[in-house]
Amino acid sequence: MERNSYGKMFVLSSPSGVGKTTLTKKIADNNSNFNISISHTTRKPRPNEIDGKDYHFVDKKKFDLLIKNNDFFEYAKIFDNYYGTLKAPVLKLLSQKKDVLFDIDWQGTQQLKNIKNLALVTFFILPPNMRTLKNRLLKRHQGQEKLIQQRMRKFNEEVSHWKDYNYIVINDDLEICYKKILDIIVSEKEGISQKQDLSGIVSKVNKLVS
Repeated sequence: MERNSYGKMFVLSSPSGVGKTTLTKKIADNNSNFNISISHTTRKPRPNEIDGKDYHFVDKKKFDLLIKNNDFFEYAKIFDNYYGTLKAPVLKLLSQKKDVLFDIDWQGTQQLKNIKNLALVTFFILPPNMRTLKNRLLKRHQGQEKLIQQRMRKFNEEVSHWKDYNYIVINDDLEICYKKILDIIVSEKEGISQKQDLSGIVSKVNKLVS
């Protein structure tokens, strides 16, 4: 098959609490050709999360077996839990000319980038400022101050990988951010890469990590 007879892969990454999962679901919900790659994870479900829809929740023994059998495109340990993307369901969707969305971190993205012949476009999502990020984490993890501090401390390390991505987008307003990402996706599907203001991005990153 020619490459253009396959779908494309779009990765959204961000530090915890910036909004990549919300944006990924919004793209899939509003664009019928997109399917979200559902990761396997060893962490426990959060309230309202559904096995097989949000994640495939498995124990460490099952996860290790999938690693041993080389079933993952990528996997990583994040905050004491493991996350991974199975090859088979993704390849099936791509062969059906479906576009696949990935809600994964920088470790998984690097592994995908190392695989040859994948039509891959990557986005890194930044918060507008640290106060907004802290408020989002407080809302998500009410009463879990230790967990919130852990995620805040990890922020600088995660943001340091922004240069590894094709596009950097700031999630100040969800609807604006969504439309910006969708606009880039439409261009990429037409074979056109958009240019970004790298000096502005560097300035933004420096403010966030200072």
